[in-house]
Amino acid sequence: MDCLFCKIAAGEIPSKKIYEDETVYAFYDIQPAAPVHFLVIPKAHVMDSCAQADESGAQIVGHIFQVIAQLARQLGLEEGGYRVVTNCGENAGQTVRHIHFHVLGGGPLGTMA
Repeated sequence: MDCLFCKIAAGEIPSKKIYEDETVYAFYDIQPAAPVHFLVIPKAHVMDSCAQADESGAQIVGHIFQVIAQLARQLGLEEGGYRVVTNCGENAGQTVRHIHFHVLGGGPLGTMA
């Protein structure tokens, strides 16, 4: 499989890692849209997007949100708030077909349309 995020998680493509465990990998976005912008991905390619979510993926997604909360605390994002975004499909802006979550914070983010 020629998946960018699989290669990042495997260490084949360099990234600025902020967290890793046996299930997930978190790294800073190379084109940040906020003062703090990182991604959290499952290390295994369990689904292309949230459109494929099912009961078997629920445990991984739950763990991802636990990691997001932990990293938000560590990075001081809790007080000012942060946004968690997942794009589902090309029309929604998904460019990598490997489920992933963007975490944005560190300043005012504005409203979403």
